[in-house]
Amino acid sequence: MHRKILLDIDYTNFLSQEKPEGASCSTHQAVEQADIHQKNPGGFPKSFCLENTTIHQRWWTKEDCDYDELNNKLGIETITVSTIIQPPGNCVPLHRDTFYKIKQEYPENKRVIVRCNIFMQDWKTGHFVQYDDKVDTHWKQGDGHMWDDKVLHIGANAGMEDKYTLQVSGFLK
Repeated sequence: MHRKILLDIDYTNFLSQEKPEGASCSTHQAVEQADIHQKNPGGFPKSFCLENTTIHQRWWTKEDCDYDELNNKLGIETITVSTIIQPPGNCVPLHRDTFYKIKQEYPENKRVIVRCNIFMQDWKTGHFVQYDDKVDTHWKQGDGHMWDDKVLHIGANAGMEDKYTLQVSGFLK
């Protein structure tokens, strides 16, 4: 399931954050999503490392931001909210979202889990997201995508400035 979305909110609070410490999700992707990478000769490329897959992610609580506003505007029951700052020269390799935190908290859940990946700034040269066989560029602040755990996607910053995204995950209403 995939759909384009627009989230019209004030992003000032999210954008004024200090940059959290960097981390990479590529190490667990190589193991947890081996089915994706087995299709490539040699499997998950060894060239993916912390230096080219770094993201700076911050998790936001209900006290930090308005979950009710996100619920109403996105049509989901918000469970997690995070922001990601992706520095120039970094990518998140091909993957699907597994919703690990939500599945840990709601192990008996049968509802559809989705992620809303929203751009917090207008597009800048070198920033892109690819999902399925489509490449998204030239977005405006608030544009984004909602997808489930079946949509393969890539996020990359081949530009000269940080790329800022908001991830809102939860149960589709």
